[in-house]
Amino acid sequence: MDFTYSIWILLLPLISFLVIGLPEFVNKKYSWSHKTAGLIGTCSLGLVTALSYYTAFQYFTADRLADGTFATFVPYNVTWLPLGHLHFDLGVLLDPISVMMLIVISTVSLMVHIYSFGYMHGEKGFQRYYAFLSLFTMSMLGLVLATNIFQMYMFWELVGVSSYLLIGFYYTLHAAVHASKKAFIVTRFADMFFLIGILIFGYYTGSYNFSFAGHVEYLNGAAAFTTADSARALAAGGMILPTALVLMFIGGAGKSAMFPLHIWLPDAMEGPTPVSALIHAATMVVAGVFQIARLFPVWIEYDPQALEVVVIVGAFTAFYAAAVACAQSDIKRVLAFSTISQIAFMMVALGVCLPGYHGAALDNHAQLGYMASMFHLFTHAMFKACLFLGAGCIIHAVHSNEMSAMGGLRKYMPITHITFLISCLAIAGIPFFSGFSSKDEIITACFEYSPLCGWWMTGVAAMTAFYMFRLYYGIFWGTENKELHAHHTPHEAPVTMTFPLVFLSIVTVGVGVVTTLGGFCDWSWASFGSIVSAAGTAYTVHFDPQVAATSTVIAILSIALATYIYKGEKQPIADKLYATFPRLHRWAYKRFYMDEVYQFVTHKILFRYVSRPVQWIDEKIINGLIDFTAWGANEAGETIRPWQSGDVRQYAVWFITGTVALTLLLLCL
Repeated sequence: MDFTYSIWILLLPLISFLVIGLPEFVNKKYSWSHKTAGLIGTCSLGLVTALSYYTAFQYFTADRLADGTFATFVPYNVTWLPLGHLHFDLGVLLDPISVMMLIVISTVSLMVHIYSFGYMHGEKGFQRYYAFLSLFTMSMLGLVLATNIFQMYMFWELVGVSSYLLIGFYYTLHAAVHASKKAFIVTRFADMFFLIGILIFGYYTGSYNFSFAGHVEYLNGAAAFTTADSARALAAGGMILPTALVLMFIGGAGKSAMFPLHIWLPDAMEGPTPVSALIHAATMVVAGVFQIARLFPVWIEYDPQALEVVVIVGAFTAFYAAAVACAQSDIKRVLAFSTISQIAFMMVALGVCLPGYHGAALDNHAQLGYMASMFHLFTHAMFKACLFLGAGCIIHAVHSNEMSAMGGLRKYMPITHITFLISCLAIAGIPFFSGFSSKDEIITACFEYSPLCGWWMTGVAAMTAFYMFRLYYGIFWGTENKELHAHHTPHEAPVTMTFPLVFLSIVTVGVGVVTTLGGFCDWSWASFGSIVSAAGTAYTVHFDPQVAATSTVIAILSIALATYIYKGEKQPIADKLYATFPRLHRWAYKRFYMDEVYQFVTHKILFRYVSRPVQWIDEKIINGLIDFTAWGANEAGETIRPWQSGDVRQYAVWFITGTVALTLLLLCL
């Protein structure tokens, strides 16, 4: 099977970045026009999307191997940097999760490119914006196609740089600059642990390659991987590789905004709304989930119990973010905390895959959690992108992020209203919408892991349905801000902005209908597990009727509660709750003061008791020692300078004096 064309999936957005960006950065006189720059970026992503879909069709319709798994194809793999017994490779790897991620990234990125034609129309820096979008897309594609951990880390950092550039796109605004620096610093801090984990892993295994199950087929003369030395890894001791994996997880937790490294993501809303959709739906925040999924065989082989760390962090983060989302008034921040909570769902699903590894086989429990996590990644990308792009249409119409400037918009924006409602139903987990199938399987896996974990995540799912419909009613129903709307009548967005909403909504409903019917009717072809599973073999999803019924009833009750409280033009119950629990609301609105905690720890403790003493040592001791050495050399020079006067008579006196002294010394000895 020929996949040699797949290199163009990486090269096309890179070329687009250079073609659009170089004239803009070298000499603005030669910059492309807005329309041309947008067309170059969008057409490039259109080709990437076509290649990605063709790759997925070719890959998933190919015959499986004798053991029932899909082969892993490596169309390109070259040694970039040899270093002793290690070497750093660069290449392209195609397996079920990387091909699935190609679909997710290319689809959402293309929709964002199309949407940005309308949303960013007339913005200063339009060309720069499209150049950065291409760079961002290329970075994430390179991350998911990486053939080894070190290549993944290289593109991981490029994703961080791209997000810094896009979050700070409005660089004349202090808030945008602050948000971009905050995102960059927090994720770089987490990435330090990722790098340490990579180095430990490489040192003790003798390889930076992933552990692969099944057959690896090298194409186009690609170099073969160096096999990891398992014996050496095991001899290193029981804690070495688990430590490396947990350190790498910290890097993933930073990228995916897990508690307590989540503080950068809400502030990242300062960037353009299409950027928020790209970061939250298909690229940056799912990188941590993908990292664990990619290294899942290593987790299972060396220390599956370490996955408990992933469960604990994910479960707490899911609840924390949902609680904060219930009190936010900025619609983009509600969606931001929703993303944190949903990414935590994916993390928990991977973490609950603890038992069942026997030799090379994974039982249904491990299959279920892994499959559900990847499936929720796919479904969440579509409906969350639709939600963010819908939020952009709303902000475009009312010129505000606050719900107080909205209300009653359903009669002004019918397309945005319907697509937003579809996405809310999907994230709430209502049957026949895509979120139902994926979230239901996550909760089922959690119940098999632990009843406490199952009920905890069920509670978080109920909170999700509640705060999303609080958002929905606050925007499209509720009290209309007639005074504001009289000055600026809201209107539906142009077709370049509504088309992506309609497309993503159709995907959300289509996937939901097929997978819901497939889960209840045991259609193996309609199961996401037929293409992506932990063991690589086909895994047919069977809904647990009790879990499905319970989660559906709870979601409907949560929606009914939100409807009862927020649908009317006045919200007396909400006002009464706020008056009864003002402190709780304030704490949730202020994100439980996590930013203030970071400010206190960094400024009052680290800066005062660590940075200042280190600065004093640097200035007084280290610099003082260096200055003393320079002073001593200078003084020595000044002292012996008279000896080099050029006076022959003085030289003769010194010579005779020295000779006499030396003679006397020798005689005494």
